[in-house]
Amino acid sequence: MRGGTIAYVPQDPGTALNPGLRISKQILESLEKHQPDVDHEVHMARVREILTEVALPSDEDFLKRYPHQLSGGQQQRVAIAIAFACRPKVIVCDEPTTGLDVTTQSKVLATIRALCREHGVAALYVSHDLAVVSELADNVAVMYAGRIVESGNRDEIFFNSIHPYTRRLIRALPDIAGKNQILGISGYAPMPWDRPTGCAFAPRCADAQSICSQSVPEITRISGTHNVNCHRHKDSTKIVATARVERDVVSSSTQALLGIDGLNGFYGSRQVLFDTNIHIQPGECVALVGESGSGKTTLSRCIGGLHDDYEGQISYFGNALGKHALERKKEERRDIQYIFQSPYASINPRRPIGATISRQLELFYGMKGSAAEARIKELLDLVSLPHAIVTSFPDQLSGGERQRVAIARALAAEPKLLVCDEITSALDVSVQASVIETLKNLQESTSVALLFVTHNLALTRSIANRVAVMRKGTIVEYGGLDEVFNSPKAEYTNRLLQHTPTLK
Repeated sequence: MRGGTIAYVPQDPGTALNPGLRISKQILESLEKHQPDVDHEVHMARVREILTEVALPSDEDFLKRYPHQLSGGQQQRVAIAIAFACRPKVIVCDEPTTGLDVTTQSKVLATIRALCREHGVAALYVSHDLAVVSELADNVAVMYAGRIVESGNRDEIFFNSIHPYTRRLIRALPDIAGKNQILGISGYAPMPWDRPTGCAFAPRCADAQSICSQSVPEITRISGTHNVNCHRHKDSTKIVATARVERDVVSSSTQALLGIDGLNGFYGSRQVLFDTNIHIQPGECVALVGESGSGKTTLSRCIGGLHDDYEGQISYFGNALGKHALERKKEERRDIQYIFQSPYASINPRRPIGATISRQLELFYGMKGSAAEARIKELLDLVSLPHAIVTSFPDQLSGGERQRVAIARALAAEPKLLVCDEITSALDVSVQASVIETLKNLQESTSVALLFVTHNLALTRSIANRVAVMRKGTIVEYGGLDEVFNSPKAEYTNRLLQHTPTLK
């Protein structure tokens, strides 16, 4: 049954694939397990066939490769090939495009769609990306705190939703057209061991009444396919879209906070960045977008002093910065803070949250004791986290909470520039919207500048003043939001926009 009739595509192929086995062997394992009586030559023919079906090479060179020799998109398509190898009847896809750039994501989704259609396979697609779901799914079920709160066909969920949680999720979805402002959901989802009585969403719901916290709502059939679990399904409040506030291009008449001039980056003898020029003004947000492997993170790490193999100059208010963080002045390290992509890897799992944040205060300001405790509470308020979280450890927090802790830790230094490296790539749309709201509020209150690195073009419309589009280590387009999105000059920018999933 498992693997033969019902197959599974994991979220992270980098950890799901065996790093010590060649690609051909990993696909063969599934075939040999479920079809032990079939000849090896027949199995190898099927391996080549399924690799071709998922748009991967099937030559001997590729068959002999190991997972680390493939890109993230190629690894994911190998995982899809393993799942489809035995021609299952049902396939479960667990966030298979999380963290992938829009072009790779588009190819992976097209592969899944084509294979399901060609072989008559039913698919359960698990995702927090509503735009992807709207393009892929026939029917949608929305889950909150372990319960299905609303289900129906695609149009019923996305255009006639009833449950307040579903409506808030849709309002948190970034808009590539840039018409509406994204809205986060106040509060946070309860932990499995601490779920309230009644409707679990009631503490976060603007429509909640006393009955909502007393009993779990029954399933109500709205139509033949549309069901909702809500006490107030007849009179729940529709959420009015809020027009996006235009973010003007910041004047360059003042001296740039950060200047990148003629930067060429290397990994040994291999050049990965080519003549890169970007200037960021105080209080400005510049979005750096591009596919995986385009050089975005390498450039970010150069700015943060984490990668020193480059030529050219990075300056801070006109003064050249040392290439490595250790070569920079303490004030420069304080003023340029880096927020990593994965809050699971960047926060010490053995230190409580309070100690993680207080380390910055002690390092840069010598702050300890009651003064540090008071400042930590202020920082937690800035990122919308409860004060009680100071005694919690990272494994007790959700991904969104961890990311906000990482933001609070960076803000403890009172930086002039935050380098945000794909910080929302693995977050659901509601948490993503809350993080973006947090950053925008911080810009308004502290005038901190941002380099916002992302592969989510729709998200940049909610936060950026200017956009730099990077391809293969080169900035191919650089300009204001409307200029880049409405009148792109580079063919590559056009392609990224076309591949960005939207709610249609």
